[in-house]
Amino acid sequence: MQFGILFLLLSCIVLLDGGNMKDFNTNDAMVDMFLFETYQLLEQLEQVILSSEGNCCYSREDINEVFRIMHTIKGSSAMMMYNGISALAHAIEDLFSYIRKENPEKFFSASLNDLIFDCIDFVKIELEKISNHDKADGNSDELVNRIQSYLSGLKKNGFNMPDENTDKKTANFFKAVIYFEDGCEMENIRAFAIINNLEKIAYELKYYPQDIIDNDGSVETIRRDGFQVFIRTDKTRDEINDCLMQTVFIKGLELTSIDEKAFSDDYNNISDADTSLEAATEEQYFEELDNQEVDRLPSHEKSLYEDGQKHQSKEHLHVLPTQSIISVSVAKLDKLMDLVGEMVIAEAMVLQNPDLEGLELNNFNKAASQLSKLTSEIQDIVMSVRMVPLSATFQRMNRIIRDMCRKLDKEVNLEIVGEETEVDKNIIERITDPLMHLVRNAVDHGIEPADERLAAGKPKFGKITLEAKNVGNDVHIIVRDDGKGLDREKILGKARENNLLPMNEADLTDSEVYKLIMMPGFSTRDNVTEFSGRGVGMDVVAKNIESIGGSISIDSEKGKGTQITLKIPLTLAIIDGMNLQVGKSTFTIPTITIQESFRPKGNGLITDPDGNEMIMVRGQCYPIIRLHKLYNLKTDVTDLTSGIITMVSQDGKTVCIFSDRLLGQQQVVVKSLPEYLKRFKKVNGISGCTLLGDGSISLILDIASLINSK
Repeated sequence: MQFGILFLLLSCIVLLDGGNMKDFNTNDAMVDMFLFETYQLLEQLEQVILSSEGNCCYSREDINEVFRIMHTIKGSSAMMMYNGISALAHAIEDLFSYIRKENPEKFFSASLNDLIFDCIDFVKIELEKISNHDKADGNSDELVNRIQSYLSGLKKNGFNMPDENTDKKTANFFKAVIYFEDGCEMENIRAFAIINNLEKIAYELKYYPQDIIDNDGSVETIRRDGFQVFIRTDKTRDEINDCLMQTVFIKGLELTSIDEKAFSDDYNNISDADTSLEAATEEQYFEELDNQEVDRLPSHEKSLYEDGQKHQSKEHLHVLPTQSIISVSVAKLDKLMDLVGEMVIAEAMVLQNPDLEGLELNNFNKAASQLSKLTSEIQDIVMSVRMVPLSATFQRMNRIIRDMCRKLDKEVNLEIVGEETEVDKNIIERITDPLMHLVRNAVDHGIEPADERLAAGKPKFGKITLEAKNVGNDVHIIVRDDGKGLDREKILGKARENNLLPMNEADLTDSEVYKLIMMPGFSTRDNVTEFSGRGVGMDVVAKNIESIGGSISIDSEKGKGTQITLKIPLTLAIIDGMNLQVGKSTFTIPTITIQESFRPKGNGLITDPDGNEMIMVRGQCYPIIRLHKLYNLKTDVTDLTSGIITMVSQDGKTVCIFSDRLLGQQQVVVKSLPEYLKRFKKVNGISGCTLLGDGSISLILDIASLINSK
């Protein structure tokens, strides 16, 4: 309701400002608000429908919630002139308005849920078009007709109707316009009698005006334009004519045969033009929705609201609960984060200014210390504003599992753990698709059919667990299933067949074998299905996770299940880094990957038969990466004993990075590499760059890429 009023106010502002309808429809702020609100509502709707499936019943709260959501989407999309979405929302609203009014003791329909999910998918496609600045030109007529057919079936057969689609037999379509005698009065009641008779013989029935009982204004419409009825039935024209003429006080009847397209189009044209009747009932809807919103408030806030309303009625004061949450554009948050990053750089440039070396500046140092504290606090707050819980992303997987189980004839339960864990919004957007792919794989590849599970002594229902937890400066997202697990020998066989084995098979650990499934073109499927078998997917997952500085680990046990762990950073914007110098160049290593730094001794240095340099540390050999050789840099420090070794580790692998010296630790603002560099040549081992306090540029090392290159 509040959203609809806001749209109305904004539209008035646009019109008062001299804007035309095109300007109104393309207003970026309004479109962004519409997309945000509608996506949120669709997510809520999905959860309501999934909840009803879990309970095998639509609760009173479920019915009211669906009605509320559809009413809001209908109003906002109509305001934005997205007529296809509005018509579809209106049809669902009418359906649940009827269910709500009839208030069945217990009602559930799997086919209705399928229909609503089809409608949700249609709206999401339209929203995607809008977000891409394309025209929302999808035709919702077929879905609207299915909904109206379902509603007609409910009215005809009651809430115990078979759970299947309305009869699709060949039917005849008619349009009837009925005129009543002048002065007969109660035309709306007589129209209701006609509808009551037709419902007994019609598959589908639509009429205008719609609210013939509740709205007194419908009488004037009937007197002026006649009562218009659209009928889908197996009866002949003569039979329909006889049924209609049974009503008394009929002055005239226009009964014509029409086709299926006209059956939908003509009615939609009439209902789209109906603005006066909608306005007459809008206040009633809003009042009801207001009451629903108040009922959801905590008891103390509800009491405050009611007291405020009483006070308002007496003294004409506007007393409402204080608004504590606002919506902010992501673009503004990104800009704010960029400014904070620039502030961090500016602070470093001031504090590390070479002009200050050797000066006794007590007051300056005190002020600088206070500035550093404030900068750190601002940075933490801005980063926290961008943090979003994983709950919405996790809950979205319920729909995926539901649809796949129906198509694959499997039974799977989803367990969610740690959904309150927060991650930077930009990271959530980057991991949603990989996570969806992992869940699909778990259902398709991992979970066995029910008969196989029972034969193996497992429960009939498979189990997939989504878990998130904070580990240091990282977040671990775990996808775990209790399916058949990965087959090491089958994976090795496929890798051998496709020449994908990177080394001697005997040297491969289980973890390294399992990671072969992330190689491009790798698939153990013998046949291509709707969901898998093409050899694409896991390699894209790996690339997407690595692009945000994350990593993937796989553990599996044949016959018992598989666990895939995504290790991702909390944020991409600012990191703690250790700066290294190599010649005249500077590199930054994320401190989270550093194990230790030390100056090597000559007796610990060895060379393997292939000429690779290694260093012995506490009985373990680790490969050495010379940055000056890797990036062809000039330096005077080439003797290992004269430089510094920094041991870094990721995904259970460790390497030692050789540099001239350590420059110190500081927070750095991560910037992407310039596009021209990316186009010119792939820069191996570099994830980005940053600006240091002295104005120089430091390249940020991609530790995962460096480790995998060894």
